[in-house]
Amino acid sequence: MSRVDFDQLLEAGCHFGHLKRKWNPAMAPYIFMERNGIHIIDLYKTVAKVDEAANALKSIAKSGRRVLFVATKKQAKQVVADKAANVNMPFVIERWPGGMLTNFTTIRKSVKKMSVIDKMEKDGTFDNLSKREKLQITRQRAKLEKNLGSIADLTRLPAAIFVIDVMKEHIAIAEAKRLGIPVFGIVDTNSDPKDIDFVIPANDDATKSIEVILDAVCRAMAEGLEERKAEKVDTEAAEAPAQKRERKAKPAKKEIIQKEDTEALNAKVVDKFKADEE
Repeated sequence: MSRVDFDQLLEAGCHFGHLKRKWNPAMAPYIFMERNGIHIIDLYKTVAKVDEAANALKSIAKSGRRVLFVATKKQAKQVVADKAANVNMPFVIERWPGGMLTNFTTIRKSVKKMSVIDKMEKDGTFDNLSKREKLQITRQRAKLEKNLGSIADLTRLPAAIFVIDVMKEHIAIAEAKRLGIPVFGIVDTNSDPKDIDFVIPANDDATKSIEVILDAVCRAMAEGLEERKAEKVDTEAAEAPAQKRERKAKPAKKEIIQKEDTEALNAKVVDKFKADEE
């Protein structure tokens, strides 16, 4: 069964492409027809591509790796933030920090600054600063939180990135391709899909269109996370009897050692009495 159906996509307006004069010929395989000067996307292909992307993302989530969602356009920001947070995945909805992937170590240092400031507030160091210094640090913390707060838990490079509007997020895509990180993307008729590993042809300007696609892929990721959790529980349950047997075996060994020690001490005591008698 498909994770999203034709009617859902149609109702959300996923089929509306851009004006014919703005099209990218590379998107020709995904265009159904032209009406009133606007290209119409083939939603049957969109359904197939959503399923393909959802299955791949489910595998990534099940393996315990992270997917970074990227959407800095106004229509997608809140939707991406909500959907990514629901599956506990990092996201970027403000300006893309240049070098975020290719210079990940430096970005992590900036994230750590937030932790240092938070620690200063907790241990009382913050109270000893002047009013001006407090204001500067507070502003710095707010700026870091706005730009990097959503990736605070991203301790290593993501296994993949999911992009809304591949033209707008071309820097993020270029960095991912340079590092060999797979790219998932909602691609409209005015975009070039050549650098996208998992192309989802759809309207990337309408909030409803973005939401219906993200809902499908995030549901798949949630399934992967649940399966991972279930497998972990089963593994722990299987290991528990073995650990229990080990715990039982250890006291027995200790008893033998204690018995041997007691016999040795008794022998020493007997020898001592014999020596005293002599």
